[in-house]
Amino acid sequence: MGGDLIVNEKVIVGLGETGLSVAKFLASRNQKFKVIDSRLNPPALSELKRILPEVETEVGELKLKTLLGASELVISPGLSLKTPVIAEAAEQGVAITGDIDIFSKSVRKPIIAVTGSNGKSTVVAILARILEKAGKKYGLGGNLDGTNFKPALDLLSEAPKDFYILELSSFQLETTERLNAEVAVILNLSADHMDRYETLDEYHKAKLRIFNGCNQVVINRDDVHSYPVTELSAPIWDFGFSRPGVNGLGLLEEDGYQYLAFQFEKIVSVNELKIFGQHNISNVLAAVGLALAIGIELDAIRSAIKGFNGLPHRCQWVANVSGVEFYNDSKGTNVGATMAAVEGLGQRISGHILLVAGGIGKGADFHSLVPVINRWGKEVILIGQDAIEIASNFDQDIQVYFANDMQDAVSTAFKHASSGDAVLLSPACASFDMFENFQERGNAFIRSVRQL
Repeated sequence: MGGDLIVNEKVIVGLGETGLSVAKFLASRNQKFKVIDSRLNPPALSELKRILPEVETEVGELKLKTLLGASELVISPGLSLKTPVIAEAAEQGVAITGDIDIFSKSVRKPIIAVTGSNGKSTVVAILARILEKAGKKYGLGGNLDGTNFKPALDLLSEAPKDFYILELSSFQLETTERLNAEVAVILNLSADHMDRYETLDEYHKAKLRIFNGCNQVVINRDDVHSYPVTELSAPIWDFGFSRPGVNGLGLLEEDGYQYLAFQFEKIVSVNELKIFGQHNISNVLAAVGLALAIGIELDAIRSAIKGFNGLPHRCQWVANVSGVEFYNDSKGTNVGATMAAVEGLGQRISGHILLVAGGIGKGADFHSLVPVINRWGKEVILIGQDAIEIASNFDQDIQVYFANDMQDAVSTAFKHASSGDAVLLSPACASFDMFENFQERGNAFIRSVRQL
């Protein structure tokens, strides 16, 4: 390494919400650091300058010299560790961490950690409702989305909590050495972020880091990727659609009704839930498993799950127009999520589904949508950057239309729908080609439906 290199301070790489939260945290601990970002005008730059004007920043191309001069790099989740300058710094022995790793070393109360390709936000929201009913104080943070979420480190500046619920992405877990969660779960795994990972196995390995140092594990019996790959001595709770065994959650049939059950005890009937679809039954079971693992009573659990209405942009009912139902599942950003939404809704309605999909495909294989569209679908209306490529995966007997924008897609679907049908926005893609984020995409859908 060059003789003029001075190793001194931590360097925060990436100045979005997460980078800003790290900067505030390090400043509160009187630690010296600088902040860098490859973008000329990163999203949180003006806020950083306002609250911490003395902090040195460097924007534009990431400089290897800066990275090599760091005592430690705090990498934001949006940046891949394979970014050439970051990979080079790691190779030369510069320590790498992330906000979740820093959080786990600083927190003094139990962490409940949730990851998976789909259902994370729903599971943590149900769990938060359960803790509320049980009279527990909780902090909810991690993978940013919606108004209830905060970067994990921001939670540490609030009044102390009994538990910290973290929704974690594979990107956050890549830089997390030992989370030391009280209880952790990988809900499921399906191909996602294949633009960042070379293989499903590489993506899975990032997710598996959630189990490092955990005290208890919740596993999905119906997904082999949910299991830890190394032997853990930790107690295991499991959930799935079959009858539950010891320490297990599942479904019991009685007098033609299905019940969510723990071991041999019925909790609620499926009909009492306000959210629908097999994927949501799975989400509720996962949340209940996590709650039981931390000692929450069944009464509080029962009351919370019966009152849970679901989250915005996740199979959210929008309107009924002339007998046609409209559902907003803009959070369906990968193929697995869209398959679950089509199947869940298809089983619930009398007619067929007109699916609005498309956007940035993230290198996914859309061919696996074909069976569920053949079974429940009437047609697919595609929007966005990868519309033509997505259509090339479909059978010739799947009716496909292309739309210029959301309003065009909604009016096309409505024109072709009959009473009893449902128009479902579940894009199976990222939104960044046409929208700021999936929320803006969902709101555009809702606006277009209201204009009908």
